Amino acid sequence: MIPTAVNIPRLHIGDWFETAVEWIKDNLGPLLDVISYVGNFLNDNLAAGLHWVPPLILAIILGLLAWAAGTWKLGLGSLIGMLIIQSMNLWSSAMDTLALVIVSTVVALVIAVPLGVVAARSSVVSRGLRPVLDFMQTLPVFVYLVPTVVIWGIGVIPGMVATVIFSIPPGVRLTQLGIQQVDKEMVEAGHAFGARPRAILLRIQVPLAMPTIMAGVNQVIMLALSMVVVAGMVGAGGLGSDVYQGLTTLDVPLAFEGGLGVVILAMFLDRVTAGVGGRSSVARAQRKTSR
Repeated sequence: MIPTAVNIPRLHIGDWFETAVEWIKDNLGPLLDVISYVGNFLNDNLAAGLHWVPPLILAIILGLLAWAAGTWKLGLGSLIGMLIIQSMNLWSSAMDTLALVIVSTVVALVIAVPLGVVAARSSVVSRGLRPVLDFMQTLPVFVYLVPTVVIWGIGVIPGMVATVIFSIPPGVRLTQLGIQQVDKEMVEAGHAFGARPRAILLRIQVPLAMPTIMAGVNQVIMLALSMVVVAGMVGAGGLGSDVYQGLTTLDVPLAFEGGLGVVILAMFLDRVTAGVGGRSSVARAQRKTSR
């Protein structure tokens, strides 16, 4: 006999979430105002600084930065990429995007790295964070924009907050992984010499975990850049707005050029952060031992 259908009660999870968002909007006004003020202040001033430097000079500076982090080939490639962005008349949008990525990345790392350290040192915190991080990583990126727009409206701040939330998980996970992978004998040696837990963390665990932590920084930057483009749909500006405008108007050249600008910025930031991570003393020692 085929079992009859079972009527499962409807769970109004979306309504509960909407109620929570409305409660935050109605009861945490001062905190939301502080977040809005600080976010706008950091983003506007950094973007103004990037716009103040002549484009060609800034392109050369970024090329030299890439050279210092990697090789002269990376520096030359970065310079050429920045000149291509200028030639497409997307320099202003690219600098707005770069400013938003830098601010979002710094805020995300300020939250993620300490959480990763605590999770590495506490199994209880690690077990509690794991499902939260899984949820944050698997939730579709567009869903992050809905509550932030409801709370702050259209503009830079909802895009920035959504970007920070979306890019935190890899920073937490890779920081935790790096700390946990440090040789326990090194930590025990620090205890034997009477080092305090804070000294062991800052002088032994963090330096030895730096290559893995820098890999987390790299991933945070990449996720922030991808989310910033999506955030262009809610008025965050930058290259995301150009791509979105090209999509809505079926302007193929604008959409493609905006996407190409994002790719150039992504390659620049990826190679620079990877180069910085590879220049740490631990990474150099690992390369020597692997030869």
